[in-house]
Amino acid sequence: MKIYKKNDETSYTLGVFPTIELLKKRPQDVIRVVVHSSIIQNKGYPLIQELCQQYHIHIEIHDKTIDKLSPKNNCFAIGVFKKYSDQIQEGNHVVLVNPMDMGNMGTMMRTMLGFGYLHLVIIRPAVDIFDPKVIRASMGAIFHLNIQYYDNFESYYQEYKYHEFYPFMLKGAKNIHQISTNNVHSLVFGNESSGLDDTYLNYGQSVFIPHSETIDSLNLSMALGLTLFHFSKEQFQRKEVLRDNV
Repeated sequence: MKIYKKNDETSYTLGVFPTIELLKKRPQDVIRVVVHSSIIQNKGYPLIQELCQQYHIHIEIHDKTIDKLSPKNNCFAIGVFKKYSDQIQEGNHVVLVNPMDMGNMGTMMRTMLGFGYLHLVIIRPAVDIFDPKVIRASMGAIFHLNIQYYDNFESYYQEYKYHEFYPFMLKGAKNIHQISTNNVHSLVFGNESSGLDDTYLNYGQSVFIPHSETIDSLNLSMALGLTLFHFSKEQFQRKEVLRDNV
């Protein structure tokens, strides 16, 4: 195996947990699983063996491959899979315009999954979601999400213009605490360095997240986490009420 490059037709997970998530959610795309000889001590290994047996996936023990592909010493499993393409579905969307940071991307995927947002739109140019660094940072959350790239925001907007659109901007017209909705919506964020330009003021209701004047802006993944918490809290409150009434 060779170190990943963007034009490759395959990619791979780095770590036991992301490999388990790959095997659970995308077994049809898995080519093989490579493990380190010391994985026998890892409590996740029996589940990898069970899933590989269930889906007839070959497990190969090869320490040199693990050492070559993993930048860290605590990687005991690699899941090699064919790249795939998804289509987003109806529901609430997160839209990332030109995201470029691999660590941020993986963290945001994991945050989305944690708050029940399963549809991710990425506007090019953007980071490669199949880079193993993204997959590792997502802790396998990528395999639970529907992710679709668009060449420009307008193409996406025309397809889903019946959504409520909330672009998050420093020039946002409304404080996030003033926003409440139960309608299908799209939450739009710019990239890590430049955010969204003023043209996005023309799309839906622009929103800002208040913070102290001692910083100029929030980290993108932090801003997304705060936003998803705010927009999903009514949904989680309803679940709590239903659980208490059972």
